[in-house]
Amino acid sequence: MKLTRGVMGGISILAGIVLVAILSFVLPEISRKAAIIFLDRYSTVFTYPFTIQNLMIILFCLGIGDIVMRWRAILFEKKFMAKHYLPEDERTILQSHDLGGIRRNVRNDLHEDGAYLPAMIDRSILQFQASHSVEQTNMILNSVNEIYFNQMELKYNMLRYLSWVIPTIGFIGTVVGIAYALSAINPDQPNLENITKTLAIAFNTTLLALMLSAALVFLIHLAQEREEGALNSSHSYCLNNLINRLYVSD
Repeated sequence: MKLTRGVMGGISILAGIVLVAILSFVLPEISRKAAIIFLDRYSTVFTYPFTIQNLMIILFCLGIGDIVMRWRAILFEKKFMAKHYLPEDERTILQSHDLGGIRRNVRNDLHEDGAYLPAMIDRSILQFQASHSVEQTNMILNSVNEIYFNQMELKYNMLRYLSWVIPTIGFIGTVVGIAYALSAINPDQPNLENITKTLAIAFNTTLLALMLSAALVFLIHLAQEREEGALNSSHSYCLNNLINRLYVSD
């Protein structure tokens, strides 16, 4: 079965549920306070395990799964770069009749997810064979590079949404906790100790949300930086070893 984003999403959600189950048994044995902060293990507001904290952990795992897919695409692109599709010495020039073998070679990899480099080479060669114009071929290469950059940006939309929705859910959990604490106050006999404990638990959701969001945003930026670098490297490789070597014979 091909590992698509949908499949990885399902695996990630399942992994999040399993992680919550493991932490539910292990964390209370290690630290009751940690179990309260990270899981709301002894929740008086929600029926465990249906707590805000556990939902945020599952969403975080969903984000990690999507980041794994982006790193997978980066590794694929590095694999393509290592295949040396194009001549890389300082003297070789390429004419139209030299490009058929190169195109047949790269077309074997076009089915791979991402495959920026093989696609760039394939479309550039196809354009040159049709037009015999280096200028038009360079324009096609730049256009393909821009299209792939926009496609790559779109693939990060869900990750950006998750990095926003996790702290939002955390704030909602805090508001719900505060509302519950206020509703439980007996005006005739207010118990400040119970109120402060409930409020402390309510703010734990925001604390965990900010921690998870900060980690997710860092990983998103790291993955996007590497993927953009891989795309730029593919574009530079085609420019240096294909476009700059093309020769139109009279």
